[in-house]
Amino acid sequence: MPELPEVEIVARSLNKLVSKRKIVSAELLRARLAPDTNPESFSADLNDANVNFVHRRGKHVLFDLDNGRTLITHLRMSGKFMLLDANVPDPKFTHAIFQFEVGERLVFQDQRHFGLMKIVRTAELNEAKEIKKLAPEPLGDDFSLDYLRSTMQTSKRSLKEVLLDQTKVCGLGNIYAAEAMFLSKANPRIAACKLSKPKTAALLQNIRLVLSEAVALGSTMPVVPHDIGGSIYGINSEWKWRVYDREGEQCMTCQSPITRIVQAGRSTYFCRTCQRR
Repeated sequence: MPELPEVEIVARSLNKLVSKRKIVSAELLRARLAPDTNPESFSADLNDANVNFVHRRGKHVLFDLDNGRTLITHLRMSGKFMLLDANVPDPKFTHAIFQFEVGERLVFQDQRHFGLMKIVRTAELNEAKEIKKLAPEPLGDDFSLDYLRSTMQTSKRSLKEVLLDQTKVCGLGNIYAAEAMFLSKANPRIAACKLSKPKTAALLQNIRLVLSEAVALGSTMPVVPHDIGGSIYGINSEWKWRVYDREGEQCMTCQSPITRIVQAGRSTYFCRTCQRR
């Protein structure tokens, strides 16, 4: 599932491609993509709206529209936006189509059918359940040491589980959580409430570091209209992860083998030597 950096690059790419453009018509082809509305209402809320800009909150892509509404989209496992010319057929798993005024259309494709969309009034965006529950943005000022320290101290769950909880730490997933814990020499199995203040401070710094690194790398990749954000997933091949997906390989710091365990049904990669505590 894409994490904060991937979603940020998708949002930036969409902003470059569709901001200030008019949605002549919108069509919901798979009703379960937007379970809180129906195809008729979906079209009525989006038809003839201009896209002011596209931005991100957590792992959600947000289309701010000039009719006072915002389209919230969660890509989930395989959701993808594609800006296509009129002569290009819809891909097989097209679930929504947004027709623009010059013949191009934005389609949402989702092979695994996990993506979600929701239309809300922009004035009420922060009260939408998908947005209201989110923790502060980890690259923002509200994600402070005091915030992270109090969050950790009130949870007996493992550190890894807390880092993946979007109501506690927003935008992190398996990859960047593993990388940040490694840089902080933090044991993913430790109860979050037992994480020391110095380790918490290191974790704060390294969460920001690994996310910023990935966003910076993604920003150097070209915007491909027919595969928006597709290049950002290439980070996995371009980037040399420190511990993620390196089971059995030598730790870059101490040469011990990287260990893989399962926590809450998800893989965790770490160095047993460097991350003892």
